[in-house]
Amino acid sequence: MQIYLVGGAVRDKLLGLEQSDRDYVVVGSNPEKMLSLGYSQVGHDFPVFLHPKTHEEYALARTESKNGTGYLGFNCDFNENITLEEDLLRRDLTINAMAMDEEGNIIDPYHGLDDLKNRILRHVSDAFVEDPLRVLRVARFYAKFSHLGFTIADETKALMRKISRSGELSELTAERIFLELEKALKTKSPHKFILALREVEALKEVLPEIDKLFGIPGPKRWHPEIDSGIHTCMTLEKISLETEDPVVRFAMLCHDIGKGETPVVVWPCHKLHDKLGEKPLKVLCECLRVPSDYEQFAMVVVLNHSVMHNLYRRGAEGIVELLNAIDAWRKPQRVLPFALCCKCDFIGRKGFENRPFPRLGYFMKMFEICNEVKAQEFIAQGFKGKDIGEQMFLKRVALVEEYCKTLPQGEIDNSENETPAVV
Repeated sequence: MQIYLVGGAVRDKLLGLEQSDRDYVVVGSNPEKMLSLGYSQVGHDFPVFLHPKTHEEYALARTESKNGTGYLGFNCDFNENITLEEDLLRRDLTINAMAMDEEGNIIDPYHGLDDLKNRILRHVSDAFVEDPLRVLRVARFYAKFSHLGFTIADETKALMRKISRSGELSELTAERIFLELEKALKTKSPHKFILALREVEALKEVLPEIDKLFGIPGPKRWHPEIDSGIHTCMTLEKISLETEDPVVRFAMLCHDIGKGETPVVVWPCHKLHDKLGEKPLKVLCECLRVPSDYEQFAMVVVLNHSVMHNLYRRGAEGIVELLNAIDAWRKPQRVLPFALCCKCDFIGRKGFENRPFPRLGYFMKMFEICNEVKAQEFIAQGFKGKDIGEQMFLKRVALVEEYCKTLPQGEIDNSENETPAVV
C-alpha cells in the first residue's frame, strides 16, 4: 500500500500559498484493508476513508468511465491494481494532477509543473468533456489564480465551450451550481468567474439573468463603459477589494439585474430598473436555491442602491426613509455593506475608478446619529402605538437636517456623485 498527497494541497504548496485541505490517494489497497487499519469509511459513490487520528480524507485510487449524462453519470473502478497515474488521469487540470510521496518527491505524469510555472490552466485529457461541472470549476480556478497571472489554455476553453453547447450544463443540480458560485465569490477575483463563463458560452446556461445584462447599453455620460454586463463585473471587482463576504459580493453581482427587464425602446435609460430587478432576482434565487441571507441582502441592494446616488433629492426625510427601507434599526450590521455596494456601483465605471466617494462616510454618520434615537424617550413622554414610530421618525429627520448643514455645499447641490434616477 502506498499513500500520496494529491490535488490542491500539492498545487498550493508548490505555489507557496496557504495549503488547501489535504487529500490523499491510496494505491494498492481495498476497503477491507483500510477498515482493518482503523480507517472509517465515508462516501457512497466510491470509498473514501477518514484517518483514525487526523480524520483527513484518504481515497482509494480509482478510474472513471462515462455511463450517463451530467456529473454523476460515471462508473468507478477502485480495485487495488489501479495505478497512481491512472488515478491522476481522471482529474480536471494538470496543476491538480500532481502527487507527492511520503519523502516529498513530486509525481507529475501530465506536466503540471510546467503549467504551474507558465501559469496555465490546462485540462489533463479529452475526458475533460465528460463532466460538465468542470466548466464551472475551471472558471473558479481562473478567478482564484488570475491575480497570479494564470490564464486558461485556448484548447481548454474550446472544450469548455463544447460542453456548454452540448446541453449537459442543464444536468447540474441547482445546489452544485450555487456551491461553485459561492466558492468563486470567495476568491480574489470573482468577476473573472463571470467573464470566463461568458467567454465559453456557459453563463447563459447557469446564470441567464446575469448573462442578459451583457450588450445592454447605459447612458454614455454616466456609464462610459456602456455595457451593463461589463459595469456589473467592474462593480464586483471593486466590492471584492472592500470585503471578502460572499453575501455582499453576491448582492453586487445582482444589483443591476433589473436592467435586463428594461424595454428596448427606452434604452440606454433604465428608469425604475431597481423595482424591475425584484422579479429576476427572485427567479435567480429560486432556480439556484440561494440561501435566504444572500437573497434578502441582494434584494435590499437591488431595490435601494439608486437612492444613494440621489441621496439629497428628497431631503432629510428621504434619507431617513432610505434607512428605514434597508431595515437599518433592526439590522444595523447591513448598513455599511449596503453603503459599500453603493460606493462600488459609483466607482465601478470607466473613468470613475479612482474618484472619491465621501458620501459613504456621511451616510454612515447620519445612521450613527439616527440610531441614537430610542423608543423609550417617547414612551416616557406618553406616546403609544404607531405614534412612537412617527415621533422617532421626526426626530431622526431633524437630526439629519442639522447634520446636513455641516456638509460641504457641493455634496448637497447636485455634486458629482449625483446621477439621474433613470440610469
